Amino acid sequence: MNVLTEKTLSDVVKGIRATKRDTGLYISQCIAETKNEVRSSDQYTKANALEKLTFLQMMGYDMGWASFAAVEIMSSPRFAHKHIGYLAGCQGFSEQNSDEILLTTNLLKKELRGASSFGSSGVYEAGLAINFVANVVTEDLARELLPELTQLTRHPHPYLRKKAVLCLFRIFVKYPQGLRLTFERIQQSLDDTDAAVVSCAVNVITELSDKNPKNYLVLAPQFFQLLTNSSNNWMLIKVVKLLGSLVSEEPRLARKLLEPLATIVRKTQAKSLLYEAVLTITLALPYCRKADGSMPSNVPDIVDLCASTLKSFIVEDDLNLKYLGLVGFNSLMVSHPKVLSSSEYKDLI
Repeated sequence: MNVLTEKTLSDVVKGIRATKRDTGLYISQCIAETKNEVRSSDQYTKANALEKLTFLQMMGYDMGWASFAAVEIMSSPRFAHKHIGYLAGCQGFSEQNSDEILLTTNLLKKELRGASSFGSSGVYEAGLAINFVANVVTEDLARELLPELTQLTRHPHPYLRKKAVLCLFRIFVKYPQGLRLTFERIQQSLDDTDAAVVSCAVNVITELSDKNPKNYLVLAPQFFQLLTNSSNNWMLIKVVKLLGSLVSEEPRLARKLLEPLATIVRKTQAKSLLYEAVLTITLALPYCRKADGSMPSNVPDIVDLCASTLKSFIVEDDLNLKYLGLVGFNSLMVSHPKVLSSSEYKDLI
């Protein structure tokens, strides 16, 4: 294939726009050309063909037949070609490509181990490999790569640490036993010096705790520290949700959460965080009663704060906010059924 006559991705996009009536025919011609190009011994030609196929795959055209070519380009020494190969693999590989995925195991191990602790040598190649694993991981691949990914959670570069932590979630989905083997590393990531790594660890633990929050009660002290020290609203939403799921397991935590959550309600301007903080307070209130049967002295003020905040949601014009306010009141009335009996809420009712 003559390099000068090959269509580039840009050419294909322009051609599709220019042939609106015969787009299907034009794309069929392009695919026929790429089938010849992927058989080429020239890496540039093969990489160019994969780049075009990756684009056409996003339009609904199958590229599974080019899987072996993708594996070959993934192992290219040129980063630009490697990037194309990994992207093609992410989009083109499926469960039907288990043989091709198995062929990448040694390559992936090499990429993950090749990230230098000094400088940036191999760092971005390892990043490509992590992204690929997260997209196509199988049980066998998860078991094989767990040690390398766990090791990368200690890497000096935060770029790799956060990617490795997030990828571990996908590993655990396919290989649940891996969670028991690496839970300590996930827990240590909550104390990472980089805020992005901490945020990734919080996201992973929040997703893992969705089915059985009780297993993560041991992390409550670290999450409470994040609740009181973090200023990242999106991470705080996750932290608040997880702590809210733990209050039924540990009543002392419910009482301890009231004041920090009330502080968030008073100070935050973010509607999403405001609602989650109020809702978590309403979930904690039923478990706040002390051993002697009394409630903490700050409960009446916090109940009034929640009620006034939920009222502000309901009086908004936005129907979504109105709905959230009603859901919040429904939860608040579990512990305080007479909260709406005040004359202040008669017009609201």
